[in-house]
Amino acid sequence: MLKGRRAIVTGSTSGIGLGIARALAAQGCAIMMNGFGDAAEIEKLRAGLEKEFGVQAAFNGADLSRAADCEQLVADAAKRLGGVDILVNNAGIQFLSPIENFPPERWDAILAVNLSSAFHTIRVALPGMRQRGWGRLINTASTHGLVASVNKVAYIAAKHGIVGLTKVVALETAKSGITCNAICPGWVKTPLVEKQIAARAKEEGIPIAQAEHDLLAEKQPTDRFTTVEQIGALAVFLASDGAANMTGSVIPIDGGWTAQ
Repeated sequence: MLKGRRAIVTGSTSGIGLGIARALAAQGCAIMMNGFGDAAEIEKLRAGLEKEFGVQAAFNGADLSRAADCEQLVADAAKRLGGVDILVNNAGIQFLSPIENFPPERWDAILAVNLSSAFHTIRVALPGMRQRGWGRLINTASTHGLVASVNKVAYIAAKHGIVGLTKVVALETAKSGITCNAICPGWVKTPLVEKQIAARAKEEGIPIAQAEHDLLAEKQPTDRFTTVEQIGALAVFLASDGAANMTGSVIPIDGGWTAQ
């Protein structure tokens, strides 16, 4: 479906980003990976994408808290892949604390990675997409881009910002052959969420399995985690011709969380 297309997926060395990268590669899309982690493990993932799906896969370790790195990521992808047709802004970090104790440096870091990086990558990628008359911008927001929870002030502020950014870009590109949409996952069993589950288990003195169950039960009516494969399938659809007239959409994939 996407043979010949070229995609950047930020935060794609694990979790949701890796799931999206795999889903796009399975449809024939060349991939520029980005993220942190062990260099040997990242190289294994990159080479694995090429071998399994027969597509070009590259890696750029841009620090998305820096505007210049965001710009360089897009430039490097355009040079090595031949262009950028699909941009998935997925990278995210988290920190939990009541607002009065929230470290200002953590606020700055979360806003930089979770929100500002998407602004920087979009503004640099858009000219090439406009020139070609085709592009897909997909932003990973969150249910927390739609509703709030305690102790996550920076994350929720950033994700609400991603939703607003998505809508503005959708309007500005509406007649250009470019779409911009946001995916809003609920609980997904990623390393980020596993850390929250472990912290909850420790704090409440309960087994991990109980903490996991309680986390789902209080928010997600299906009592099931959304999977990275399901999110990847949604990203593929948003990149397809079937979604050519979907833009500015903010799509929950949350087991009923935001239906309550």
